Parts: sequence; C-alpha cells; structure tokens
Amino acid sequence: MRYIITLALATLLAAPALAEVPRVVTDLSTTGSLVAQVMGDLGAPVVLLDRGADAHSFQLRPSQAGDLAAAQAIIWIGPEMTPWLDRAALGLNGGAVDLRLLAVPGTALQPLDSGHDDDDGHAAGHDHGDAAVDPHAWLNPDNAGVWLTEIARVLSDLDPGNAATYAANADMARAAVAQLDAELQAKLGPVQQTPLVVFHDAYGYFAAHFGLTVVGAIGGSDAASPGAAHLRDLQAQMAGTPVCLFPEVNHDAAQLAAFADLPGVRIGAALDPEGAGQAQGPQLYADLMRGMAAAIVDCAAR
Repeated sequence: MRYIITLALATLLAAPALAEVPRVVTDLSTTGSLVAQVMGDLGAPVVLLDRGADAHSFQLRPSQAGDLAAAQAIIWIGPEMTPWLDRAALGLNGGAVDLRLLAVPGTALQPLDSGHDDDDGHAAGHDHGDAAVDPHAWLNPDNAGVWLTEIARVLSDLDPGNAATYAANADMARAAVAQLDAELQAKLGPVQQTPLVVFHDAYGYFAAHFGLTVVGAIGGSDAASPGAAHLRDLQAQMAGTPVCLFPEVNHDAAQLAAFADLPGVRIGAALDPEGAGQAQGPQLYADLMRGMAAAIVDCAAR
C-alpha cells in the first residue's frame, strides 16, 4: 500500500501544472467580443463598459479599478477611443500587457473627421483628444481579422499551455468574420448609392469597406451636440433629397426632429456601432454588424 501511495504522489508531482488562463480586461463590448472568441471555453474577458454605457463619458467604478489592477492583459482600441482608460491603466497596472488594437501592424486606419464647426466657426472638440485617426476601426471586418490574430498571440505568450487552443479559436473566428463580410457585401451591394445621414461620424470604416454613401452626420466623432450652424447646413443639404436618416443606440434621438419633416427623409432603425445595446459575448460583433446592415437595407427599401 505504501508503494502505491508513494507512486501516486510521485506521479502527481511530476505532472505538469495546469495552464493558468490570463485575466484580461477590455474596453468596449466589441473588443470583448473579439477576445471572447479567441478565449473560447477557457475563460472570458472583463468588459469595462457595461451594456448601455457611453464610451465618450465613462468613469470607472471602484470594482472596475480592481479589475484593471489585477489584469494580466489590457486589450483595448486605444486612447484615440477611450483616453480615460489610458490614464487609468497607467496608474493602476503598469505591469500588464498593454495591447492597443489601433497600433497593431496591418490595421487599416482612416483619418478622423476634424469636427463640425460650432456657431463661432471653430471646429468642435473631440473627446478622442487630438488624434488624427478615426478610432471606430472594428467596423472594417478586415481589421477584426488582423486583431484576432494578434489577440491570440498575446494570450499564447501569457499562457503557452493553451496556445494551440487560442490559435484554433482565432482561425475559426477569422473564418466566421470572412463569411460575415461576404454576407454583408451581398446584402449591402444593392443599396450602395442610397444617401445616408448618420447620427455621428462613426461609420467611415463601415461605409468605405462596403461602398456605402454617407452624405452627412448630425454630430462629430465624439457624438457631442452639434452647433446650430451645422444643423442649418445639413438641413439645406438634405432638403428635397431622398435620404435615409439614422438615430443611434445610446443617444438622444430628439436632434433628429429638425430633419424628420423634410421631404424625402426616411427615418431608419437606430444603429449601434459600438454594440452598446447588444448582449455581451462572442456573438456581439457579428450581431452589431448584421444589425447595422439590416437597418440600412430596410430603410433603403421603403
């Protein structure tokens, strides 16, 4: 009996330690969705922005500060999108892997709109700081594919024992994104010439990738309230032109009232570029992309 017990103990001690899945914190639901696809059944990231939270005016709760302090990896779009996280991450956890997706090599970037003029003729400011890059880059599915690869690399470096799983999950996720891309290309192709007016300048990547015609935006890239001069200019531009006008999830649709009665204006379903109204999880990215495409196609068909 003693031999059996000793042999069992030796076998246990010789066995390799179980891999520890990294503690990952992400900024937006969209980022969390991509990370969740790579992590698969091994774990789930912490998403700082709750469902319905506004990325432009967010404040960390004490519990979320604790999540940041304990994180082994912080995976986020970058300070161009959430400058408040840049300050918090540096202050709370300088030792975590800091993966800024906009800085990943191979990411296709577009310039940030300089902002609409306010009533004094000055460019309206942006909560995204002085960055020259539009931060809404996840709306180009090519970028999602690039990021999935990099997320898998970072997780594998932290957790080599599960590297094969992360790589396989990333491969499946990239294939799903490619299939989603082809599906939306076919769906949006017939409505590429439909003039679209959006709530704020967040759709440049989506429009460019799918060949859509965005002719205006009510607000700037930070979704701040536009000035009266800009609203007057946009009303004049839209007058008598058939156009689809879209509210946006998580923002007050009252600003659309000035445009609703213009001839030819059709009000579409609310768009959700940041996934603020979606259930969080691996499926969120595909859900928000399909939801935006469906809203555009439905409005164009009226």
